[in-house]
Amino acid sequence: MDTSSRTSGGTGTAAAMILGSCVSLQFGGAIAVHLFPTLGVWGVTALRLGFAAVILMVAIRPRVRRWTPLQWRSVMLFAVALAGMNGSFYCAIDRLPLGVAVTIEFLGPLLLSAALSRRMIDLAWVALAFVGLGLLGIESVTQAESLDSVGVVFALVAGSFWVLYILTSARVGQRVPGAGGLAMALVFSSLLVLPFGVSGVASAVGDPIPFVLALAVAMMSSVIPYTLELAALRRLPRHVFGILLSLEPVVAAIAGWALLHQPTGPLRLAAITLVIVASMGTIVTARPTRVASAAPPVTDDEYAQMPEVS
Repeated sequence: MDTSSRTSGGTGTAAAMILGSCVSLQFGGAIAVHLFPTLGVWGVTALRLGFAAVILMVAIRPRVRRWTPLQWRSVMLFAVALAGMNGSFYCAIDRLPLGVAVTIEFLGPLLLSAALSRRMIDLAWVALAFVGLGLLGIESVTQAESLDSVGVVFALVAGSFWVLYILTSARVGQRVPGAGGLAMALVFSSLLVLPFGVSGVASAVGDPIPFVLALAVAMMSSVIPYTLELAALRRLPRHVFGILLSLEPVVAAIAGWALLHQPTGPLRLAAITLVIVASMGTIVTARPTRVASAAPPVTDDEYAQMPEVS
């Protein structure tokens, strides 16, 4: 097999990883909504992150004793991003339809792109996204059930933490071997949200059905998507990664319709479409930058063979 075939195959595999991540994440979120009345938003968040942390720690057993201070700092920042993104997003979907919450959340990365670029084309893409947001507002006014303003704020906060997640996950993927950084970040993030969800965690321990469902949410919304995304970031150019993630609002709308019976009218579909187009447009028209070639991330086995530095 020639080099081009291997590269094409690797890109196709990575693209499938991202699409699989989107489906797993959004359908896991739809299941989580069913647990909110019983366990509370923060209880579900704590269980999701806690279960995911235990699963990955047992499966991976990262060699944390040899981590450098730089690696630890990267993991801690990743943990803050995970805790903030998951908690605020769950607060959003507790008050908003799933597809709407994800669509609003996308404004975070779009605004970051425009702020860093300052080109007119990027401002135009952001303006297009805000037109989509305006359509959601029109739908809220014209429909019997209006959008919850607090839920909108939570979705915007989730978008801000999503920006931090994108930046920190890429750094952890390059600086920490294997998925050990993800495992430890989940441990720390679960500890960060636990004080807010203690009562929900206690309720789940005494009831097997919510306990099992929370475990399923952890697998679908944390273990599977985060592992797939970290692996894909090592194989895909950043712009391709972003384009594929832009499909999340569509997947979220489908999950909300299928599992939560949330209607998707023409205005909502138009709003989602505009935000997706804006996200893809920002990535496609991004100005190419010259970057120094980086060494590929080491594997766990390669890391174990390195001489230990005291």
